[in-house]
Amino acid sequence: MICKRTTSQHSDFIELVHLLDAELTERDGDEHTFYHQFNSIDSLQHCIVLYHVSDAVGCGAIKNYDDATVEVKRMYVTNTHRGKGVATRILIHLEMWAKELDFQRCVLETGIRQPEAIALYKKNGYHQIPNYGQYIGVENSVCFEKLL
Repeated sequence: MICKRTTSQHSDFIELVHLLDAELTERDGDEHTFYHQFNSIDSLQHCIVLYHVSDAVGCGAIKNYDDATVEVKRMYVTNTHRGKGVATRILIHLEMWAKELDFQRCVLETGIRQPEAIALYKKNGYHQIPNYGQYIGVENSVCFEKLL
C-alpha cells in the first residue's frame, strides 16, 4: 500500500470523504447535520490518502487544535478494505506527520454508533477524555486523546 500526503483539494480525498459522509448520514440520521458543520474539508492542509495498487482505499487528516495538539479528522476506509489494517496505517501516518510538525498530542471525536472506530482508537493507544469544544454535552460523541 502507498500512503500519499496531500491536502483536502485532492480528488481522491474528496471522493472518500463523500463516501464517509454518506455512511455517517445513514448511521447518525438527523444528528448528522450537527456534526457536518464541524467537518468541512475546505482548508485541511494535512491529509492522507492510502492506495492499494491504484485504488484509493482510505483517508484521514489532521488539523491544528492548539499549539501542542492536532485533531484527527475524516478517517475513512472503504468497505472492501476494512479489517485489513488500513485504518491503523492511516492513523500511524497521521501521528508521524503530527510529530514532524512538533505537535505533542492528538485528539479526536467519534460517535457512539461507530463501535469499529472506538475499537480502532483504543487499540492504537487512545484513551477516552471528556468531550471537548463543540462536543461538550453531546451525548452521541465520544472523545479520545493520545500523547505522541
